[in-house]
Amino acid sequence: MLPPIYLDHHATTPLDPRVLEGMLPFLREHFGNAASRNHVFGRHAAAAVEEARERVAQAIGARDAEIVFTAGASEANALALLGLAAGEAAAHLVTSAIEHPSVLDNARRLERAGWSLTVLPVDRFGRVDPEDVRAALAPHTRLVSVMAANNEVGTLQPIAAIGAVVRESAALFHVDATQALGRVPIDVEASGIDLLSLSAHKAYGPKGVGALYRRRRPRRVRLGPLFEGGGQEDGLRPGTLNVPGIVGMGLACELAMAEMPAESRRLLALRQRLQARLLRELDGLQLNGHPEQRLAGSLHLSLAGVDPDALLLGLEDVAASAGSACSTGAVKPSYVLQAIGRTGTTGAAQAQQGAALRLCVGRFNTEDEIDRAAQCIVERVRALRRAA
Repeated sequence: MLPPIYLDHHATTPLDPRVLEGMLPFLREHFGNAASRNHVFGRHAAAAVEEARERVAQAIGARDAEIVFTAGASEANALALLGLAAGEAAAHLVTSAIEHPSVLDNARRLERAGWSLTVLPVDRFGRVDPEDVRAALAPHTRLVSVMAANNEVGTLQPIAAIGAVVRESAALFHVDATQALGRVPIDVEASGIDLLSLSAHKAYGPKGVGALYRRRRPRRVRLGPLFEGGGQEDGLRPGTLNVPGIVGMGLACELAMAEMPAESRRLLALRQRLQARLLRELDGLQLNGHPEQRLAGSLHLSLAGVDPDALLLGLEDVAASAGSACSTGAVKPSYVLQAIGRTGTTGAAQAQQGAALRLCVGRFNTEDEIDRAAQCIVERVRALRRAA
């Protein structure tokens, strides 16, 4: 029996054994609290945290002091939006229709609190037009929030171009780079980014740790904490630091940056191999997202005439997804696909669309696994179409 094939790297990635090896000492002998600097155990933990902070900063072209560790990217997104609004008069927020729920839900929370909200459309590939951003900017715009790479269809946004537009105004620019970390280059200075959210577990690091980049120069971004109680992380994220997780995130960033060029080429070749096989052997397939401006390992397809629940339940040897795994486990119409005009919400439009299948190739996948996965998908789709 061969093990199942994991092709759901947008949901999470396996912990790299090298990252685990670096974390283990901080789960065993180096167990100190990083805030207890009056003895060697605490000082050793604090030094490890600062080394990890440096590694994360280097991965995005930031300064060490601009990195705030969080419990994940969802918290980092909330801290960016709600922390910016803390203590301020209601202003204007601009975002896009395909952002992660941790951005969209908090944007709507601010709207309920009196902020004005502009949700920009995207084109049929899932891209935001920088000119739409320019048109949405107003004198009271406080923040523009656009993700770097979409978690469902893998489309990359023109972040540098959007950043240049935002820089023409007094607004700040926030980027959710959860899916981009370790997969595409990120440079907060070159792209004019003021706030940027990251997660370790999407880059072969541990779950339960993330980071928020907060610009300090030339203009300092001031945030309020989401909750009080301890003063850690420059007063923005109180609580005892997750030293093993932070160490793991730093190592994951370092490995990703060192290996990104070669790994991106390898993942692109594997994704193209999978895509070509499926398109060759199955009709009624449609690629979702941008055909070129997309994450190297990302493949999102609509399959006509296939029930989505039956497809996923039948792929016992392939770990895949119908879309985002960030809100519920239910298979339901995707708001991202709706935004790019690829699906209706219910009824005939959804039935005609069929199933959406999200596949994302990762660091430990092989050509043999890709070929086996393609065969499993082809066989399952053909069986479901015969039974329909």
